[in-house]
Amino acid sequence: MAIYYQHEERIFTLNTDNTTYQIKVDKYGFVLHLYYGKKISGNMDYLLTYYDRGFSGNPADAGDDRTYSMDALPQEYPVMGMGDYRNSAVIIRNADCSECCDLRYVSHEIKEGKYSLKGLPAVYAAEDEAQTLEILLEDPVSKVQVKLLYGVLEKEDIITRSAVITNDGEDRIIVEKAASACLDFISGDYDFISFYGRHAMERNFQRTEIAHGSHTIGSRRGASSHQYNPAVIISGKDTTEDNGSCYGLAFVYSGNFMCEAEKDQYGQTRVIMGLQSDLFHYPLSKDESLIVPETILCYSSQGFGTLSKKYHTCIRKHICRGKYSNKPRPILINSWEAAYFNFNGETIYKLAKDAVELGLDMVVMDDGWFGNREDDNSSLGDWQVNEKKLGCTLGGLIQKINALGIKFGIWIEPEMVSEKSSFYKDHPDWVMKIPKRQPVRGRNQLVLDFSREEVRTHVFKQICDILDQGNVEYIKWDMNRSLADIYSMDKEQGRVTYDYVLGVYDFLEKLTGRYPDILIEGCCGGGGRFDAGMLYYAPQIWCSDNTDALDRIKIQYGTSFFYPVSAVGAHVSASPNHQTGRSISIHTKGVVAMAGTFGYELNPDVLTKEEKEEIKEQIACFKKNEALISTGDYYRLSNPYKDEYAAWMFVSEDANEALLSVVMLKMHGNMTVNYVKLRGLKADAIYKNEETGQCYYGSALMEAGLPMPAELVEYPAYQFRFVRC
Repeated sequence: MAIYYQHEERIFTLNTDNTTYQIKVDKYGFVLHLYYGKKISGNMDYLLTYYDRGFSGNPADAGDDRTYSMDALPQEYPVMGMGDYRNSAVIIRNADCSECCDLRYVSHEIKEGKYSLKGLPAVYAAEDEAQTLEILLEDPVSKVQVKLLYGVLEKEDIITRSAVITNDGEDRIIVEKAASACLDFISGDYDFISFYGRHAMERNFQRTEIAHGSHTIGSRRGASSHQYNPAVIISGKDTTEDNGSCYGLAFVYSGNFMCEAEKDQYGQTRVIMGLQSDLFHYPLSKDESLIVPETILCYSSQGFGTLSKKYHTCIRKHICRGKYSNKPRPILINSWEAAYFNFNGETIYKLAKDAVELGLDMVVMDDGWFGNREDDNSSLGDWQVNEKKLGCTLGGLIQKINALGIKFGIWIEPEMVSEKSSFYKDHPDWVMKIPKRQPVRGRNQLVLDFSREEVRTHVFKQICDILDQGNVEYIKWDMNRSLADIYSMDKEQGRVTYDYVLGVYDFLEKLTGRYPDILIEGCCGGGGRFDAGMLYYAPQIWCSDNTDALDRIKIQYGTSFFYPVSAVGAHVSASPNHQTGRSISIHTKGVVAMAGTFGYELNPDVLTKEEKEEIKEQIACFKKNEALISTGDYYRLSNPYKDEYAAWMFVSEDANEALLSVVMLKMHGNMTVNYVKLRGLKADAIYKNEETGQCYYGSALMEAGLPMPAELVEYPAYQFRFVRC
């Protein structure tokens, strides 16, 4: 049993293999947070302290006892309006316009298996892999109910949290703020690690002190965004890759979110993860509910590396679904950087023939195959094949490509529409656009209102008509602008941003249900919607539109803290790079791209004979190591923001195989030697370098390291494969 309840003490203990999470229902019915961290024994309610805090309010139940205040007690689901002036997990606006919700314990239930969330992605598990705790809270006046959901995956050291807010009263309410998780730390100093960025430079690592005050990150853009990823780490001041305590919070949601980290007047720290409160005012009439998206919690006492491994396993095995969740992905070549909009059917067929010669598995026809699409200013929404441009039907082109022994994939952007399109002329009222105002454009396109079922149904039929024309085995699903004109013609406006994301999920659920064998790769201008919610439907996501290998090292470094390599779309691109103009060897670009799903984004016609041979070797290398790369333990061996080299490695579960990758980032005159220290090996085992035949003890490689060559080459890269003797 992972979940225990002590009836007399009213204490819940949630245990995983290595962690403990403890909750107490106190004498007034408030649900207090006692402990989350390394596995412990006993009850932790002795940690609660009671003093007259002064200017910290006391609930009426406490009578004359000034020592009892919600402004100082650690809580599971803090609310606005009950004397707690810190950040709250929920704000309810009542029918009388008051903002107050007095949530008290009503009942609980412990169930086998992991809860699911209607209409939302969530961690899944077999019944014998997880348990669920449901705690029901209610405001006795308004009859607002909140069901707190806890999922415990014991072997994975994962605890999930969600909340369902229901109006059980007669009067209509508005949910102004809703979070799924709150962590209250009664003592200690912590750092807040977030992953910020911009288009073409996503998920940069940032570590800041949680000082007094509130630090907030989030998105108001309609997607989880390039600017901040919805996953953060709360760490000890001295925590490193291998040592120290750290907590992860990953939001399973692809839209507007908010994470707040606050150090209060008493030195306590509160972290809240949930829906963005801006642009959110969710009305609930009697018996209506709001389901708050899930947060995945994990704790590590052994540094960031262990925390990352736990999230990698959870996402691969308990988020990603379908045929490709744990299956090798096709190595593809995409037409975008090869031809952009300037292609026809023969161009794609020639790309497929080149793919055969190089040993690739798939060719993908990117943007430009539909309507009158010759640039990014028109035709989105006109999902009809431009047979004149292709010179044949889509089915005919796919048949020719399949006859070569190559799979076929295609690009779509279902959520968007161009004003220059037949679709927009026929349905101008289907876009997000505020009445009497001119629209905000992004990339000369508008956003379809996917919160409306009729819009989704129409677009779904269009896309299915395309996919039914031939053997399409891969879809690149793109989203190339943020939401700005937040307005829907047929619903209250405060619910639009949330319902939009649910509409996207509904579309994807139907698409994966109808085409279970199609691999979907998510994309949002690259990595603008790289989150666990999207991975529930698309087991890989295009990591960034920036394919420059040196920039990708940093982007993929930040991505790796939460997301497994098997989810990271990474390609070898042309030189000079189309985003930075930088020229890097195709070998180095291949080493970097092998820290992802691996593929190519270039025109083979401009490659030299030597480069083509290099690509053949890269493909052979990746296929040999694919299982090790996609399912092995991933180790970050350096910090590319500080070190002279970037290094990472993959180690098989039994530690019998390892693949080390190194890229030199800085070169100097009279170059010093860099020693890369490996991780994850058996200390007393002997490992052979397959290329050189030289043998080493695992302890030597991990404690002293492996010297890197001091070559007079710009950005050289190395791969070393070790096997246990």
